[in-house]
Amino acid sequence: MRPRLKMLDDALVERIVAEAREVLKTVGVEVHNDQVVSLIADHGGRVAAGRVHLSDDLIDSALATAPHAFTLYDGTGTAVHEMAGDNTAFTPGSSAITILDGSTHRVRPPTTADYIDYARLMRSLEHIKVQSTCMVPADVAQEVSDSYRLFLSLLYCAKPVVTGAFTIEGFEVMKDLLLAVRGDRRALQAKPLAVFSCCPTSPLKWSETTSQNTADCAHWGIPVEVVPMPLSGFTAPVTLVGTLVQHTAEAVSGLVITQLVRPGTPVLYGGSPAVFDIRYETTPMGAVETMMIDCAYAQIGASLGLPTQAYISLSDAKLLDAQAGLETGMGAVLAVLAGINSISGPGMLDFESCQSLEKLVVDNEICGMALRLVDGIQPREDFPAAPLMEELLRDSHLLIADHTLRHLREEVRFPGSVIDRAGRRRWQDEGGRTLGERAHGEVTRLLSGEESPCVTDQTRVALVERMTAAAQGCGMDRLPELGSTRGT
Repeated sequence: MRPRLKMLDDALVERIVAEAREVLKTVGVEVHNDQVVSLIADHGGRVAAGRVHLSDDLIDSALATAPHAFTLYDGTGTAVHEMAGDNTAFTPGSSAITILDGSTHRVRPPTTADYIDYARLMRSLEHIKVQSTCMVPADVAQEVSDSYRLFLSLLYCAKPVVTGAFTIEGFEVMKDLLLAVRGDRRALQAKPLAVFSCCPTSPLKWSETTSQNTADCAHWGIPVEVVPMPLSGFTAPVTLVGTLVQHTAEAVSGLVITQLVRPGTPVLYGGSPAVFDIRYETTPMGAVETMMIDCAYAQIGASLGLPTQAYISLSDAKLLDAQAGLETGMGAVLAVLAGINSISGPGMLDFESCQSLEKLVVDNEICGMALRLVDGIQPREDFPAAPLMEELLRDSHLLIADHTLRHLREEVRFPGSVIDRAGRRRWQDEGGRTLGERAHGEVTRLLSGEESPCVTDQTRVALVERMTAAAQGCGMDRLPELGSTRGT
């Protein structure tokens, strides 16, 4: 049996959805994009006093055409993860503006070399199936920073990628990069390689850029994760139910945009909400209430027949410390129990603003433990029990029993060297290393070997040419040197 978590009873889910529908009809949403406003109006939406009001028919139509499931594929065209049912996959958080340097333990802006290290590291992390454009290299022009990080991800890691555009122009470059890998539009739609995050602004607003990115993704058939970010007690009601009503309205409004542009566009019902800590004026992603909102809205999304996403399994800690572990571990466990299909967060610190490669390898182990949890408990040749008990009494152990040899690996998950399970004396004999030291050593080890290319020479040339042209268009003479700080 797969263990599961439900935060809301069915009646409360229905009431929240009904209230969100009413909000969309009566209060409406701001949409700062004339083309999108016209599209909604042409399909029966009402525009009044600068707000767009969505009818039940528009909402029902969008829910009817949005796929209940879709599959992500890697750069080679191999299926990696089906966004469906209770299937869960982890992906690092996106768009961090700093990196915690594993050598100096200080925060600094990331560089191209840091990003390449990250992408190469991701190839070895078996429990994090999907990569993301997790940090913003500071050594390129801001105008191309969104496309540049996708460029590096495609060059150095074949895993599918969660990404997003900061500008309308940036989407065009990013779309071309995806086409360079996949070949053509039909192949890109048939085997999605990327998911784009598109974020409404709370409360109930779509900017020109985010609404256009949403429409552009739909036009090209690129999966969208709609990511509302209401803050309980600040840009949303302080009550968790009130926040969930607002989140639902914002997420459904994005769904409607995608389905009006291209019915059948894959959509993840996602988000990055948080409670607001008025003491520090911060948005704690590691707060238990934030995690409760995430699990609850995922339940709402599933009730609407949509695959789900959440920013959870991350920490607000500033270092790789006990707080980082407890917040990330708790979030990961809750997320898999809630059946969230795309779980964003591993590697992240400091309110989604910082990435750590050392934390990423630790979080890979956390993800593995969480995934083992939802595999559940099932009998494996355990009945009748008497013969095995007789063998135990006869031999005083079952270490080499046939039953043990057959089932050990599927029953017990053995973590890597980052997790210490040695006795104290052995731990001391082997150097008495801290978690941070073990993680740093593991990052160095994983980046030390040679790796095969992720793309063909022809694809690499096409990617470099398109990225170089975009960089030159914003005043850069050339791209930064493409090299790692460690390994090859």
